[in-house]
Amino acid sequence: MEIEINEKYYMSDALEKVDFTQVRDMLKDAYWSKDISVEEIKKGAHNSAMVVATYDKDNNVVGYLRVISDKTRFAYLLDVYVHEKHRRKRIGRLMVSFALNHPELKDVYQWLLITKDAHDVYKPLGFQPLQEAYKWMSILKPRPER
Repeated sequence: MEIEINEKYYMSDALEKVDFTQVRDMLKDAYWSKDISVEEIKKGAHNSAMVVATYDKDNNVVGYLRVISDKTRFAYLLDVYVHEKHRRKRIGRLMVSFALNHPELKDVYQWLLITKDAHDVYKPLGFQPLQEAYKWMSILKPRPER
């Protein structure tokens, strides 16, 4: 599925269209994926339920996210990133909205994400702090050296 955002940008869920070198150039400096490799990004994308990318009219990747999901009950948003030159244009919020409303994910009723500093992006879309955080558990291992 592909939609035009405006005269400058469009969004697509076509995995085969993504230039993973351009995605790596964005994600390599993100606090959650320092020095990530193209191979790691590709593997994550191919094992995800959905990848959404935003492109400028020259087909450069300017935004990226992926969704891990069973497409039935649960979905986890991650790697949401907009290139610095294209921020403050609602691209991140539009990509998340695209995923939340995508026909392939229409049955999902529990969405989760983690953010350190982008709460204002997600709140207008309905995200809120965990209501019963004490029920959630995790295993946090150190990220492997790559």
